[in-house]
Amino acid sequence: MTESGLVRISADIKYGGLGLPKLVQNALNEFVNGACISLGLNLLLTQGQIEALELFASEEIKDHVIPKLLSGDWYGTMNITEPQAGSDVGGIQTVARQIDSGEYEITGQKIFISWADADFSQNVCHLVLARLLDSPLGSKGLSLFLVPKYLPNSEGHYKIRNQLQILSLEDKLGLHGSPTAVVSYDRALGKIVGLPNEGLKAMFAMMNSARLGVGSQGVGVAEASLQSAENYALERVQGKSRDGQLLPISEYPDIKRMLAVMRAQVFVARAICSYCAYSLDKAKTTKDQKWVDRAGLLTPIAKYFGSETGVEVSLAGIRIHGGVGYIEETGVSQYFRDSIVTTIYEGTNGIQANDLLLRKLGKNGDTVRTLVDEIIEKISSMKPDGSINASFILEAANKIKEVTNWLMEQSDQSSRLAGAQAYLRSIGLLLGGYFHYLASTHSDANDNKKVMALVYFKRIFPQIHTLCDEVMVGCSDLDTIKFD
Repeated sequence: MTESGLVRISADIKYGGLGLPKLVQNALNEFVNGACISLGLNLLLTQGQIEALELFASEEIKDHVIPKLLSGDWYGTMNITEPQAGSDVGGIQTVARQIDSGEYEITGQKIFISWADADFSQNVCHLVLARLLDSPLGSKGLSLFLVPKYLPNSEGHYKIRNQLQILSLEDKLGLHGSPTAVVSYDRALGKIVGLPNEGLKAMFAMMNSARLGVGSQGVGVAEASLQSAENYALERVQGKSRDGQLLPISEYPDIKRMLAVMRAQVFVARAICSYCAYSLDKAKTTKDQKWVDRAGLLTPIAKYFGSETGVEVSLAGIRIHGGVGYIEETGVSQYFRDSIVTTIYEGTNGIQANDLLLRKLGKNGDTVRTLVDEIIEKISSMKPDGSINASFILEAANKIKEVTNWLMEQSDQSSRLAGAQAYLRSIGLLLGGYFHYLASTHSDANDNKKVMALVYFKRIFPQIHTLCDEVMVGCSDLDTIKFD
């Protein structure tokens, strides 16, 4: 990967990166994830760590560490989760104590650490969230530390083993090519990244990069599963046509439907992740608050849609293979097993929906309204396409504006959060309709793009109205349920 330049794509040229847009990085990462999501996870974590270091680390750390990460001599990890602190990072108990050298001793235990150790790299750089001894409780008291597996000796060679160790490896449902471990720190030496008590701010630079990366993981797996299912459906012969010709199962209506829906879904997930990457590039280059807000809004949507698409498409791929899909020898079940975790790590998809609803809508929902108004304006200005009624998109867009107004009016937090996932999904489906419409009406659109758009609008897009209705149910039904 390093020889091909994949790690370097969007890193600053000052440190040996290529300085290319994140849009390019996102597209290339999808190829890696489609080939091997486990290896792609290593790339995702290292790219995210580089981004966090570029933004928050001291010049000394940046000049020394980033070139080694770019060269492949080192790779990076993210250490957040603890036994008692999963999604609630404010419960982190790992502590850091500053010593005379200015470095910090890190003590504590982290769990579910992806790529916690491997022998194909000279060193492993752990970014660890920990709490200084005099820091306040909760998430506002967390700081971020760079803790390498090996420390330098007197000659500057990284040969001295730091005081951290792998306690165990997890036996997982999927991602078997990626070691996931429990890591123990016993006064391990590290350096602070960013300011004390602002570790979450620095870590979120890595997490937001990773969230888009996880969306790309889902798209890569979905594409690989789709290709496998299409190839099998074309080759697998079952039954005969009315004139006695043997039929591949791809000719049966239900299989056709499944494959067409899979294609339409993959297109949407890829388009959303690409638009998110583009928005991040615009935010970085223009510093325009509109693009900063747009990128913030799209990040949880990209993570959600990419990962959910990976699961849904890979499950459909197993079903298209029929009985042999359930047999490990065919390998198609791996796509499903590998994709499930993408809906969980880097913030569960439920948390993505809560993040969008509580922090990304903007004042009075203005960030969403701006996006929806742009879609309405663009669609309204386009020449009508005979096969797809643009009014479908306009009606759905106005429905989402109505739901956004309803959410802004709710004083009860539970009523808002109960419909968070339905709300996020409805926005994603609207974006999907918008991108399908643009692709199908473009001057170079081929018949395949038009057919896929038609499938999307007839079989997937109508879900928006049901989802919007679900959002406005609030929490009235859930309040009556008690789990003993």
